[in-house]
Amino acid sequence: MSDVVREFDGDAAPDEIAGAEVCGSPEAGSSGILRVFGRQLKRFRLRAGCERAEFGARTGYSPSTIAAYEQGRRVPPPRFIDLADEALDAGGVLQEMKEEVARAQYPAFFRDAARLEAEAEGLLAYDAQVFNGLLQTEDYARAVFRMMRPPLQDGIVEQRVAARLARQEIYTRRPTPLTTFIIDESVLRRPIGGYDVLRGQLEQILIIGQKRTVEIQVLPLGREENAGLAGPFTLFDTREGRRVAYVEVQNVSQVHTERHLVRGLEVKYGTLRAQALTPQESLAYVEELLRES
Repeated sequence: MSDVVREFDGDAAPDEIAGAEVCGSPEAGSSGILRVFGRQLKRFRLRAGCERAEFGARTGYSPSTIAAYEQGRRVPPPRFIDLADEALDAGGVLQEMKEEVARAQYPAFFRDAARLEAEAEGLLAYDAQVFNGLLQTEDYARAVFRMMRPPLQDGIVEQRVAARLARQEIYTRRPTPLTTFIIDESVLRRPIGGYDVLRGQLEQILIIGQKRTVEIQVLPLGREENAGLAGPFTLFDTREGRRVAYVEVQNVSQVHTERHLVRGLEVKYGTLRAQALTPQESLAYVEELLRES
């Protein structure tokens, strides 16, 4: 794998919280597979002699939603694809596109990271502005997406929220990847969405932090040294025994595979772990924050 660089016009923010939708349309990078899926869906529906209303009744989706799927304007969920393939006797043709369609729910600049995350045997993340997407509650994720400028349409916000929550299936995957999160204390104190949302997010941290395959560490604001001043990043351990780095900075995202670049971030992460509280101390600190709120 070679280095991948994604560049976009306009403002972007860390942890995939920017999109490139215009008037609710999918990004250019996702529209191709959605159009192909939509054409195939319509072809099988017409072959089966089904009107949209009838097909919608059989699958539990409205005719307008079916139309949006057929026209490539919305990302169909995996459940719909399975139902449609069976209801239209598509012989697995629609299901074969399910993985590529699923990637279309992410902003283009995050898709390489999403693929790495879905296949990773281990993950190490440092976050300094918002909670990592793998830790976010539904309310917190929705609040993050609603802060985007230019604003995302409501339908796109809900699509992004669903995609982010779906990523958390990483905790139930078998074998379950080992995941480590280092979180700057400022993230724990920033009330994105309001203090009720933040409280729910802190409670989520305590729940996820109890998992045997998860370690969460807090980097206190009072530390005189911080190796993460250059911003957040993630390290993925691949099935092939390699380590790959992912970095987002404003409107550019990069996947690094070159050993010297990955090694530099490994050294940085090791330093951050030493500077942060231990996992036990970190969860105790989160509990204290909850008592104060």
